[in-house]
Amino acid sequence: MRNAFIDTVIEECLRRDDIFIISGDAGLGVFDEFGKQRPDRFLNLGVAEQNAIGCAAGMALAGFRVYVYNIVPFVLYRCYEQVRNDICYQQLPVTLVGIGSGFSYAPMGMTHYSVEDLGVAQTLPNLRVFSPADPTEAEASARFTLAGSEPTYVRLAKRGEPRVHLDALPDVTRPIQLAEGRDVALVFHGTVVGEVLEAHRILGEMGVSAKVISLPLINPCPIDQLDEMLEGIGQVVTIEEHFVDSGLGCRLALWSAANRPNWRLSRMGIKPEYVHAVKKQEGMRAHYSLTSAHIASHVRSLLVKN
Repeated sequence: MRNAFIDTVIEECLRRDDIFIISGDAGLGVFDEFGKQRPDRFLNLGVAEQNAIGCAAGMALAGFRVYVYNIVPFVLYRCYEQVRNDICYQQLPVTLVGIGSGFSYAPMGMTHYSVEDLGVAQTLPNLRVFSPADPTEAEASARFTLAGSEPTYVRLAKRGEPRVHLDALPDVTRPIQLAEGRDVALVFHGTVVGEVLEAHRILGEMGVSAKVISLPLINPCPIDQLDEMLEGIGQVVTIEEHFVDSGLGCRLALWSAANRPNWRLSRMGIKPEYVHAVKKQEGMRAHYSLTSAHIASHVRSLLVKN
């Protein structure tokens, strides 16, 4: 997924003179060849995250469309003030490319986990936020940023994620239906897609018809469009590798409280606590009940209860 996004940006950069890429001593190997081809369009500013954001803002004011690449804690957390004041306040065409969404960097520990980034990003007016589920959604997100001019944050996993979509996406800002269903809707974002699709299969064997919807755009969240897709659905379950109280599920809960839709909402995610467990990504999902088996069991219990 990471390479799909970056390769799309680099390919365009080789054709245009208005794109500039900044790395914070990350992506070594990803930008090696590009740095040789276009040394005038790439800088590795080292371990100086706040400075990198300030430089990105300056380049944007000079007419460039700038991409800042680093792992999530170093592209959003450590330099929050600079993102807030230098980029979002001035509505500059800077895209923050954050690598390591959710537990992608397991088992490196809580300093590298990105399970609260959507909550942080949502505090910043003018910041558009994407959380792609596969390389196709990542490519579409990249093309959106290449055509747009607003501050954007894109959270990506590291590498090797399988493609879910076989065809290119015409509009990555809309909810994307992956499977039809009538009993329940599974709404998700990001790389938990594999668990969700396997849960869909398990539920099918149980006789439960589950609609599956990917929501790559988190802010502004297209909830009205999602609500249209949920017509006739009585139960909605959000699944995300993120704190449950500040991610997509929270956004839907607030909207639901104000608009009182015909569907009931249940949220699955990570308990908002400091994460002390250190396991591989699969183990972390099991630790927080985000495996396909947990999802299927949770859905089944909701349908029986209701």
